[in-house]
Amino acid sequence: MTSKTMQPVAKIDHQTPITVQVHAHLRRLILTLQIKPGEALSEKELSLKLGVSRTPVREAFIRLSEERLVDIFPQRGTLVAPIRLAEIEEAQFLRGVLEAAIVRRAARSIDKTHLKLLEDNLRLQQRTLLRKDYDALLEIDERFHNLLCDSVSLPRAWRMIHVLKGQIYRVSYLTLPEPGHGEQMVQQHTNILEAVRDGDEDRAEQEMHKHLQEIWGPIERMVQDNNEIFQS
Repeated sequence: MTSKTMQPVAKIDHQTPITVQVHAHLRRLILTLQIKPGEALSEKELSLKLGVSRTPVREAFIRLSEERLVDIFPQRGTLVAPIRLAEIEEAQFLRGVLEAAIVRRAARSIDKTHLKLLEDNLRLQQRTLLRKDYDALLEIDERFHNLLCDSVSLPRAWRMIHVLKGQIYRVSYLTLPEPGHGEQMVQQHTNILEAVRDGDEDRAEQEMHKHLQEIWGPIERMVQDNNEIFQS
């Protein structure tokens, strides 16, 4: 592994399985392109750098492979997977089915507690956007979608969406700093929340679909500018 940005897993929590923590740490570095597509990952080197044994690293590799974020080759080792456009298209389709149903249900039944949490999240998005802290904004975006799932008591749906978002997150990470992109994302979240608050199921679904399809606007240029990390 050539990355010089690798840091030990901060504050190992002995109440949480180490594999879970290593997986989350590596996943975050992959999604934020601190470990780039095509980069080789060494089980031995990572275990030393992260301050853990090789077993949780190996198990984390398997989980990342199931999410299609790394490719494991028996004789060649483990490589960070390219950004595969076909998998993004599939992930967006599946997300659209799930999240459209979620916002429709939220528009029917959301309670005041979750509505306030979503409103607070939206205000935090707006403040974070003003600071141009795009790493934090993507995390808050993820929490917004998580809260929608929580509001309709569908935790397993969120776990599926969380995995699907891994195929999309790296593209979002590339595009979010572009002028107007962050503002557009926050406005789309505002539109979704307004429709949910108004109890308008059809508009909530339409706004969610519009939000999820937005990624395809800049993707052709992204492929041209970063063709070494994309794959059809």
